[in-house]
Amino acid sequence: MIKIIFSDIDGTFLKDDKTATDLHAAAIKSVVAKGLKFVFVSARMPEAIYPITDALGMAHTPVISYGGGFVLTEAEEVIFDKKISAVDAKSILAEMGHWQDITINYYTGRRWFVEAIDWRAQREVDITSAKVDVANFSELLSKDIFPNKILVMCEPPTCIDMERELGKKFPTLNVVRSAPYLLEVMDKSVSKATGIEIMLKHYGYTVDEAIAFGDNYNDTEMLSYVPQSVAMANAPDAVKKLAAHVTDSNEDGGIYTYLVKRGIIDRCAS
Repeated sequence: MIKIIFSDIDGTFLKDDKTATDLHAAAIKSVVAKGLKFVFVSARMPEAIYPITDALGMAHTPVISYGGGFVLTEAEEVIFDKKISAVDAKSILAEMGHWQDITINYYTGRRWFVEAIDWRAQREVDITSAKVDVANFSELLSKDIFPNKILVMCEPPTCIDMERELGKKFPTLNVVRSAPYLLEVMDKSVSKATGIEIMLKHYGYTVDEAIAFGDNYNDTEMLSYVPQSVAMANAPDAVKKLAAHVTDSNEDGGIYTYLVKRGIIDRCAS
């Protein structure tokens, strides 16, 4: 019996224009009405997730942020908080400094820092409604304020090259693209699967009582971990192959389609 549903946000729950389909909004309402939990599992920071849950009428809901590195209950109690080590953070930031035309973002807990607000950082503010602060990363490290996640915004070819080269140089870190122009860096022990495992344990559920939806490479561990895993039609073929099922795209309400097909929610009246 399904008790909890996990979903990625961008490219899965949200359309490409960063809004939710009416079908996905309806799916949320039906899931909650049936007493099931619906949990967003995202590379986003909490403050970039809560505006979505608030708009959907889910003001008190657990979230898994930073790709599994920061997990909060519906009471916003932190039950997992994994930071990148001081040594790794200092080293990879220095390495990133050699690259041109990139924007480096430093996320720690519920705060987001950049060393200067450029057009890429402003675009992220516009998309997520999260607040960004300006700080020197070296000073943050000197104050023992370590990052849960480092995010690089860059052009797609640069993103591919950085993923390959940084992944080789930093085996203790998880370096993965979450979009063609976004590169996420977390501790190697962190993944969406570990975040889900922690949340399942907290609520006393088993993985067989869960469903997970995803669309991109940073969803692969989650889709491999949850037996009832579902990839969106817009996912790359490599991601689809890892999932147990494939549903409609994020543009076409794929989460709603699958939950109706499984009989977990009822079809909406047209």
